[in-house]
Amino acid sequence: MRPVPEYDAKSWLLKALRETSHAMESLLWTIEDDELDRQPDEAEWSATDLVVHMAEMERRYVGWLERIARLDEPRIDAFDADSFDVSERDGLSSPFDVMDEFAVQRRQAVYLLWSLDDVDWDRRGIHPYLGPLTLMQVAREMNEHDLAHLWQLRRLCDRLETASV
Repeated sequence: MRPVPEYDAKSWLLKALRETSHAMESLLWTIEDDELDRQPDEAEWSATDLVVHMAEMERRYVGWLERIARLDEPRIDAFDADSFDVSERDGLSSPFDVMDEFAVQRRQAVYLLWSLDDVDWDRRGIHPYLGPLTLMQVAREMNEHDLAHLWQLRRLCDRLETASV
């Protein structure tokens, strides 16, 4: 009997983080252009809103990662992910352009994390409300955020497809 391979959380996280932009873009391509801005309900986001939110969050996460990786226990800014007003998209192009921006930011995050030694994953930043956060914790938070919004986008695609039938 072969031994079970050892679980490597860092490799798994890097793979998951790397694949998110491809998964999101694949889902976006299933939505008709005239439905990208459609909100199924007033309280729900459109596909464009979701992509704008993800790009904004990624900018924030990359800022955290860079500060923690380069400085000794830096203070990292608090932000409320639900407080971003995704309707204020003045000057933004198509959701696919915003998706490209997200993908560039995500590659930057993955390359930074990939370059770290094992001990560097324990580097910490100090969040004003959450206290110390390691790079591993930030990477896990990014992945959990990705999964929640990939699921949300998948549900939106299903609802739009059902509505068009």
